[in-house]
Amino acid sequence: MNIRKLRIGPPRSMLGQMMLAVALALLLAQGLGTALVYRAQAERRDEAMIHAAAFRLLAATRGENTVMRRQPQGPFHVRGMRVEYSTAAPLRAGETRDTDAEAALRQFLVQENGGPVPEVVVLQRKVADDAYARDRLARRFPRHGPSPADNAENPRPVRVMVAGLHDPQSGRWMVARVFVPGGGKQFLTSLLAQTLLIYIVLMGAIALILRRITRPLATLRDRLDAFSHDPGSPDKLEPKGPDDVRHLIEAHNAMEARISALLDEKDVMLGAIGHDLKTPLAALRVRIESVEDDAERERMATTIEDIVRTLDDILSLARVGRPSDPLEQSELSALVASVVEEYEDMGEPVTLEETLRVALPLRATWLRRAVRNVIGNALRYGKVARVGVGREGNRAVIRIDDDGPGIADADIGRMLEPFTRGDPSRNTETGGAGLGLTLARAIAEQHGGSLRLENRRGPGGEVEGLAATISLPLP
Repeated sequence: MNIRKLRIGPPRSMLGQMMLAVALALLLAQGLGTALVYRAQAERRDEAMIHAAAFRLLAATRGENTVMRRQPQGPFHVRGMRVEYSTAAPLRAGETRDTDAEAALRQFLVQENGGPVPEVVVLQRKVADDAYARDRLARRFPRHGPSPADNAENPRPVRVMVAGLHDPQSGRWMVARVFVPGGGKQFLTSLLAQTLLIYIVLMGAIALILRRITRPLATLRDRLDAFSHDPGSPDKLEPKGPDDVRHLIEAHNAMEARISALLDEKDVMLGAIGHDLKTPLAALRVRIESVEDDAERERMATTIEDIVRTLDDILSLARVGRPSDPLEQSELSALVASVVEEYEDMGEPVTLEETLRVALPLRATWLRRAVRNVIGNALRYGKVARVGVGREGNRAVIRIDDDGPGIADADIGRMLEPFTRGDPSRNTETGGAGLGLTLARAIAEQHGGSLRLENRRGPGGEVEGLAATISLPLP
């Protein structure tokens, strides 16, 4: 069972990267907006609670003389607001004072009284820890059945703010209580739901716009890939998308048509050149038979054969980019074995080593030409050739080793260029125009592969020969 590894990382397509950038920017903006709204709501809530506690304390202060004569200690009502007098401070052990709320309450009381304010204490505690708060809450929310106020907009409070004002003359504290409004979670949930809705709508609209741009570009990319492998395809792209993308596709269609026309002109020109040159060469081959000197006749025939072979290599190299024969499913090891047998029948020192059966779509005639060229190069400079077929990852490889002097590391890349030869002489043993490896590389690239040369080195680092590898992608 094959398990495909998931690639973890940022998206690599333009659509993915743009969507990610917009999503992050929108998320940051909405997050900041939500935080600011939530903070403003919390500040308004705290301010309302401070004002409510201050009004109760002020009302109790102004009615103190009358009420205290009736009830010097304990809870009492002032204008419907219950305020409690106590000899002990409202702050219990382990509780924390709310200094910001105390400062706000003191400032409000100073403004209302127009004079200095005694010590104030503000804190928050759970409703369950405050007897008075529990009693008032039980009245608002009976045990049997919810109160009309107990709903999503006005949920049951769980905390109470306790504000105490100290009277230095009597030494007692006036304590007012204000329920901390619940619903913070509901408000935050509502705000997040609104943010999520805006996020989905905007991202959906942006995705549609980007899709309209990237889909034609993806089609154009696929067309360029196809054109690089088959320039003769008659299909043209239909302009789609925004005007800029449509103009780009139209320009590509015009460029593609021009390139195809140039390639057609090149094929016609090369065909004419090949015909016009091979005809007089054939006539020369007939005429040299009348030369009486055998050595001179042999040299002339060899020269004509070199010209014909070079011309054939040049024409093949020019046509390799536009093959006329289709790809056919072939067994690579059998194809290579048949080429090796040809050399063995001629008595050449070519041996077939370990091979692996690999089937893939090939242009068999072209690939045989590439293998012959590499083997011929190995025999010319390395005297022997050892051929093997294997597999490296998702690629099939044909490896040809020789025992020659190798190539200087600085010149290996240059050996694959046209008209470059390892031996500058042009005798009958090492002659040629230097197109064999270039044509082999072009044929490998025609199949989506490559040709690589590297020196084989022994244990001591000495060069023991050259290794040529034709690598072809597997389907």
